[in-house]
Amino acid sequence: MDEFAFRPTHVAPPDGMATWAAPDPAQPSARLDPLLPVRLIGLQGDWGHVLCSNGWTTWVDGRLLINLPGAPPDATGPPARTADPRPALAEAEGALARYRALLEDLAAGSADLETFRDRARGLRIGLVVDGEALWLFDQVHDRWCYCDGLQLQTYAAPGRPKATPGAAAGAAPRPAAPGPGAGDYEQTRTGEP
Repeated sequence: MDEFAFRPTHVAPPDGMATWAAPDPAQPSARLDPLLPVRLIGLQGDWGHVLCSNGWTTWVDGRLLINLPGAPPDATGPPARTADPRPALAEAEGALARYRALLEDLAAGSADLETFRDRARGLRIGLVVDGEALWLFDQVHDRWCYCDGLQLQTYAAPGRPKATPGAAAGAAPRPAAPGPGAGDYEQTRTGEP
C-alpha cells in the first residue's frame, strides 16, 4: 500500500478492539491495538469495515470506533523531527487557555454565540495522551506529531514531500490509492510512531 495514500478516519478505543473476518460474530479475528489509526471504508448496520495502514482490512463494531477530528491542516514544510516536545505542548496549553476563556465569556453572558464563533475561528487544538504516548497537533508547524516521551516526530503531514532539484528526471509520481472520498482531501503521509 502507498504510505502516502492512507488517511485514517478513526482510531480504535483505548483498550483495543475485537475484529472479525466478515460481518458475522462467528468469524472472530485478531484484535486491533489500542488507538490504532484506521480508515472506515464501509458500514453494514453496526458493523464497520476498516482499512489499516498496512493494507489489512477487517470488520469491527463500528459503534466503538473513535472519530478523528478531521483532516490535518496543510503542512507548510517537509516532515521533520522536533527534538523537544515542550514548546508544542506549551502552544497547545495556550490555545486551550484561549478556548477556555472564550467558553467562560460565553457562559457568563459577556459574549454571545456569534461573538464566540468569531473569536474561536481558526483556533486549532489537538491532543491525545495515553500513558506515555502523546499525539499532538503542532499548530506552529501545521502537522500532527507523535511523542514517545523523549521527542516528537511527524505523524501525519498532508501531501507528498515536494521533489527536490536534481531528483530523478522523468520519474512518474505514484498514484493515489482510490477510496471513498479520495478526491475530497489531499493525501496524508503517516508513519509508525
